[in-house]
Amino acid sequence: MPDDLDCGSAPLRVLAVGLGHMGISHAAAITRIDGFELVGICSRSVLSVEVPPALSSVDRFNDFDEALKGLKPDAVIISTYPDTHADFAIKAMRAGAHVFVEKPMARSVQEAEYMVAVAKETQRTLYIGYILRVHPSWRELIRRGKELGKPLVMRMNINQQSIGHSWTWHKNLMKSLPPLVDCGVHYIDVMCELTGAKPVRVHGIGARLTDEIAEDQYNYGQLQVAFDDGSIGWYEVGWGPMVSEVAYFVKDVVGPKGAVSITMSEQGDAANEGASTTASSDILNHVKTSALRIHNSALNPDNSLKHADEIIRMADEPDHDALCELEQRAFLGAIRTGAIDTPDLTAAVDSLRVVLAADESIRTRRHIDL
Repeated sequence: MPDDLDCGSAPLRVLAVGLGHMGISHAAAITRIDGFELVGICSRSVLSVEVPPALSSVDRFNDFDEALKGLKPDAVIISTYPDTHADFAIKAMRAGAHVFVEKPMARSVQEAEYMVAVAKETQRTLYIGYILRVHPSWRELIRRGKELGKPLVMRMNINQQSIGHSWTWHKNLMKSLPPLVDCGVHYIDVMCELTGAKPVRVHGIGARLTDEIAEDQYNYGQLQVAFDDGSIGWYEVGWGPMVSEVAYFVKDVVGPKGAVSITMSEQGDAANEGASTTASSDILNHVKTSALRIHNSALNPDNSLKHADEIIRMADEPDHDALCELEQRAFLGAIRTGAIDTPDLTAAVDSLRVVLAADESIRTRRHIDL
């Protein structure tokens, strides 16, 4: 455990940077956790952002360097656009702060590996915001998926018919990283945990479906990844007002012994005319689940199924804000145990490596050996 961390001392003072949807949720979570004290929030638009009452009394900054120097926080939560993640995290760790940074942790593998090196050098905890690692439904999906035998076939997507504010946000986000990278790290991380195997080859395809983004950007992408145990994975993502509401949520694992799937009630038949949001653009609809469907492939002599599918209802699972709180509690636990280079951190770099290779595949029109 780091020498300067006394678990029985005053709460750790926290600076939250970035006040978008994730940033607000993480900052609010800090105010509900004994052991943390939110002392500052930082955003370029901090004076115009409407924040919950729990955040209204803390110091506000519109410059990260000034906030870091003025507050000297024990921990920093970074929920900004990905192009600032590495810079902010490294500055915070060198200033003595532990760091929670939203995914993807960086824009390149080199940046990510340097962040890990700085964490080791400074002996600061570096925790990456992979929300599915604290999500009860996903933990159960992974547990059940590991029981299906090998090889596994993994199918996942996160298509969003984004309009209004969501489309503005997505267009800004694509200036930093393509959608295949931004959200793909979550699902590649899940695939790696399911298989326990090494990704060896990836192929990506992408399409630019709008003139509202730069010519070198794409707002639809798909990757296929092969593992050294014979398992394969597919991931698809699309952002924009043209994206279909049909089958926007597929989370499926298939193996020799059967399958396990996350199911939810989709709103694909609802009319969107005049709407300011759609079901698929609501971030809450991508972390909540209705049920897990467990399928057993065992057959009777007449080739009929021996077992009916098992349905596990997930009605009482935590909502998005509660999941962010679970992440922050895990961050606090990592700090208290002195965790620096955990297997989760190594996995975060590995998942970034795969999605960046998929992006390279799209741009070079060839498959990439990993």
